[in-house]
Amino acid sequence: MKQWPKDPIAAGRRHTVGLRSDGTVVAVGDNKCGQCDVSGWRDMVAVAAGNVHMATNTGNAHTIGLKSDGTVAAAGWNMHGQCDISGWRDIVAVAAGDWHTIGLKLDRTVMAAGNNRYGQCDISGWRGIVAAAAGYLHTVGLQSNGTVIAAGRNKHGQCDVSGWYGIVAIAAGSSHTIGLKSDGTVAAVGWNKYGQCNVSGWSDIVAVAAGCAHTIGLKLDGTVVAVGDNEYSQCDIDDWYGIQMPGN
Repeated sequence: MKQWPKDPIAAGRRHTVGLRSDGTVVAVGDNKCGQCDVSGWRDMVAVAAGNVHMATNTGNAHTIGLKSDGTVAAAGWNMHGQCDISGWRDIVAVAAGDWHTIGLKLDRTVMAAGNNRYGQCDISGWRGIVAAAAGYLHTVGLQSNGTVIAAGRNKHGQCDVSGWYGIVAIAAGSSHTIGLKSDGTVAAVGWNKYGQCNVSGWSDIVAVAAGCAHTIGLKLDGTVVAVGDNEYSQCDIDDWYGIQMPGN
């Protein structure tokens, strides 16, 4: 069976990125800052798309690509240095926030570039990290023991994850944080204006994702559940089925 890349697609607020099976990348959408200028990328194994917080809605965004040799490429808005990743090495996963970029290293430490106004890049002391996620102004790390650590702006409690345990996957929205537990249930903290953290009744979840103000869960049976902002029908997934994780 073909081994698909771990992160073959990514979505920003106004652009979409796809990783082809041959390691090249395609992008469509708003290209105001060159975030879709990825046609020359080669040997990629993962992609990430920086988002734009709904309160700013400026259209500024960036795109990150992880290469097979552990280096990283970037395109797009770089006002805060979020694309200054040319010196990164031994990276195994990437995440893109609004104004910052995160790289998970082979040794399970974490790199960060970009805006650090709220300490969202203060992750140099993190160890034993197996996954990372980036929100608007916060960063989340999943530790090898199933606990979670977070740095950055905590205005809405999006960094209040110190009591989490048994977590196997994480996701970060603009100002909320999602954790998938080993028993298939889901934890959430942070901004809940649109009900994007109302996941306490979810069960049999195998993957999670977080948009600006909505949350998605993939169930074991291939159906999908969603909560949160639905202004543009982004939560209208009741008739979805047969959805699978890459490689399944």
